[in-house]
Amino acid sequence: MSSESAEVHHDEHGHGEGMTRKKIINVFLILLGITVVEFIIALWLVPSNYIPLHYANPIYIVLTLFKAFYIVAYFMHLKFERIGLALCIIVPILFIIGLILVLTNESHYWIDLRA
Repeated sequence: MSSESAEVHHDEHGHGEGMTRKKIINVFLILLGITVVEFIIALWLVPSNYIPLHYANPIYIVLTLFKAFYIVAYFMHLKFERIGLALCIIVPILFIIGLILVLTNESHYWIDLRA
């Protein structure tokens, strides 16, 4: 059983890097650490006014983006795919995020115009 964790798994494209048990545990611990930091901020630092809420929200967003990166890269195996496939997924997501930001700004303009 110990030989399973040390062997390198080849995926269908013939790449030598796969997900070994050690990598899965490392990614799990990173995700766990980020989640613990989020809980400490949400349940201890913000209620006791060590960090104001308007500073905590961007920190949550950045930590959530790190978690999303690790989940997509390792558990959805996007890190092990060819660059073309990765770009086909990442570039539209960036455009969608930009569109959401632009539309949010535009909606605030129309709300302020009507008030």
